[in-house]
Amino acid sequence: MKKLHSLALEQKEDAKHGESFFPVQKYITRLSTDYPVVTTHWHEEAELTLITQGDCFYQIDLIDYEVKEGDIVFIPPLFLHSISRGTSEKIFSETYVFHLNFLGGNSTDICSTRYLAPMMNQEFSMPHLITPEHPVYASLRKISNQIASLYDEAVIGYELALKSLFLKAVFLLLQYSEKTTSPDIGTPSDKLKNVLDYIEMHFAEPISVSDLAKLCYFSDYHFMRFFKKHMNMTCVEYINNLRLEKSVELFEQGNPSILDVSLSVGFHNLSYFHRAFKKKYHMTPLSFIKELKK
Repeated sequence: MKKLHSLALEQKEDAKHGESFFPVQKYITRLSTDYPVVTTHWHEEAELTLITQGDCFYQIDLIDYEVKEGDIVFIPPLFLHSISRGTSEKIFSETYVFHLNFLGGNSTDICSTRYLAPMMNQEFSMPHLITPEHPVYASLRKISNQIASLYDEAVIGYELALKSLFLKAVFLLLQYSEKTTSPDIGTPSDKLKNVLDYIEMHFAEPISVSDLAKLCYFSDYHFMRFFKKHMNMTCVEYINNLRLEKSVELFEQGNPSILDVSLSVGFHNLSYFHRAFKKKYHMTPLSFIKELKK
């Protein structure tokens, strides 16, 4: 039985989704009052998600979508996306993250040349939200159920069947897509990607608003408004949130020194680190370490 991953507050863009020879990974996402968002991120893989309980809001390529129980969400490679709670107390979804190379995206046949490679280059405008009213919904829902059954049972040859099902899902979505030109590197989406990339690489160092604004060729004021609009939080809040997530990783890897972890992730004031950690995780770093030992 494969390890089932849980996706709560974040899905890191540098995460490894599946194995190199089988780049497919199942995630169960749970949002609640304690874990209200999946922060904005992107990765090289595509995503196919079924909302199994509740309602929520997706932001895909900086466009908002209201998503309800039973809806299907498709996110092509390299698209910025995030999730936040709706009116429901709890939200659950089942996501399959898969690399198009698994479907033959890195080959030189006609399928790759005409469809998969252009998808990876964002040359197709494909539907992101598939509701029960959409013409392709019934077929896609059936495929989603088959994927879930095969992935969990892992019978002999199930990888072949999964590959065929993901290809069929892409085929169905392509019927409702349009060919576009390659995205302009100066789009708001790409500016935001550059900023998030920079923060990911330099989170342990001092980062100023001016540093980030220069990446977008914005004034500090314009940048702060731009970031808050698309991320639903200030850049300082985002940086602190990322640093706290990195600190949890270090604790989980066995580092018992709160001071070392605090400094390693960019918090140079231990008292502030304690307060921020407790506010986010509802326990102190020491309590968290004790819980890990249990």
